[in-house]
Amino acid sequence: MKSVFAEILTIGDEILYGQIVDTNSQWMSSELDQLGIKVVRKTTVGDTEEDILHAFAEAEKTADIVLITGGLGPTNDDLTMPMLARYFDSEVVMNDGVLQHVKSFFEARGKVFTEINKRQALVPEIADVLHNELGTAPATWYERNGKVFVSMPGVPHEMKNLMKTAVLPRLRSFFHTPVIYHKLIKTVGIGESFLADKIKDWENALPENISLAYLPSIGHVKLRLTAVGNDKKQLEKEVQELIDSFLPLAGKYVYGYDNTSLEEAIGELLLSQKKTLSLAESCSGGFVQHKITTIAGSSEYFQGGVVPYHNQHKVNVLGVKPETLEAHGAVSEACVKEMAEGVRKLFKSDVGAASSGIAGPGGGTPDKPVGTVWIAYADGEQTIAKKLLLSKNRILNIELTEIALLNLVRKSLKD
Repeated sequence: MKSVFAEILTIGDEILYGQIVDTNSQWMSSELDQLGIKVVRKTTVGDTEEDILHAFAEAEKTADIVLITGGLGPTNDDLTMPMLARYFDSEVVMNDGVLQHVKSFFEARGKVFTEINKRQALVPEIADVLHNELGTAPATWYERNGKVFVSMPGVPHEMKNLMKTAVLPRLRSFFHTPVIYHKLIKTVGIGESFLADKIKDWENALPENISLAYLPSIGHVKLRLTAVGNDKKQLEKEVQELIDSFLPLAGKYVYGYDNTSLEEAIGELLLSQKKTLSLAESCSGGFVQHKITTIAGSSEYFQGGVVPYHNQHKVNVLGVKPETLEAHGAVSEACVKEMAEGVRKLFKSDVGAASSGIAGPGGGTPDKPVGTVWIAYADGEQTIAKKLLLSKNRILNIELTEIALLNLVRKSLKD
């Protein structure tokens, strides 16, 4: 089945100036993807006639569908309608249906209907008008040489309503689109290049209709399998078979799929094993506790935590030995192990985990530079510690510590 391609074109100086954020494009892309339509480009242009016309022409060369938002107001800087009329060699006319809607819209809200408001009803004669029940700017549909242009308001709730009620159903009937099915495999604890090396033979053997993309982020690598075909259930079966053959190669790094977060995965493990967790965080400042408690139902397994930022609290609250601090310092294997054991006993939890390090930008020494972090896991039978050598960026170090500590808990529970 032939692929269908779309371009999303956003019009407005305010987006280029950074005065507003374009959230429309992301939402539209997701909706089109579910319809089996591939977005190949997103473009933003300002309120300039030449730029708008050039963008129309470039989009028509590339895409089967061009979805346009913005520039539909009644003022002189709103150029989308007149530029569409010029592009499609059409006259601009007053549309009686739109005019009556705009007039009723203002009257229902007790507002004065002025001459300038009438300009909202000026549309290209060639256009097929799509009713905008939530606003005054009409959407318009154009067809030429088997391609479709759709112009919609930039106001998010108006655009979304038009997409759901009018545009997407019409695109579905106009184009015969294939099924596009995505599956995310989420990994932690391995870099992108190392993961790619482990699975290179598996990747090279993927069938033609299934592609793989690497989506690295801080501390994580997501693998996106994208399958294209006509039968969603068959695609799901094919992808699952590929995942089954992937797991023996790199399964120990996999913590979840699709929208599962690392903290959710930890919660599921604790619940399944009927275990509880407590945390002692020095350099991460409670960030791990924050992530754990963002998950609904975390009270079932999370007992509590402390942030013993100063050494006196490591001693007084967690029972770290003064001689440990004197001999090894707070950023050490010995200290972080005692912190993990101490917080487990303090909260009477099955598992205790801890962090201690130098987040920066100051505080480093030649032996312990900024970015040196120790993390630990204790469960009453074993105590495991790991040294991290991170960055010189404080915020990044806190985030990387959180990921590493949760991953240490995950691996230890699975083992």
